[in-house]
Amino acid sequence: MARSVKKGPYVLEALQKKVRAMNDRNEKRVMKTWSRASTVTPEFVGHTFAVHNGNKFIPVYVTENMVGHKLGEFSPTRLFRGHTGNKAADKKASPAPSAGGGGPKGGR
Repeated sequence: MARSVKKGPYVLEALQKKVRAMNDRNEKRVMKTWSRASTVTPEFVGHTFAVHNGNKFIPVYVTENMVGHKLGEFSPTRLFRGHTGNKAADKKASPAPSAGGGGPKGGR
């Protein structure tokens, strides 16, 4: 048995207490958290967490497929804006290649 299996998953204790209290009261509301490293447990299913991404809080609704993953996986910290380039010049520079002349002999 590996040491990490013996230690068990990391879940912030305060977050675990809040979820248990809400489950006892049968209450659902958004919980803000900075704990991106907390592992999603089966108790979290059906709750919404506002996970901080370094700039703002991203709402994450927990489903059964998320159990075992970390909360931070569902709140991206970086924004990909695409690769730069002049789209108008790219279209003019690369015309569509022909399909071989269109004849049965390959354009002879």
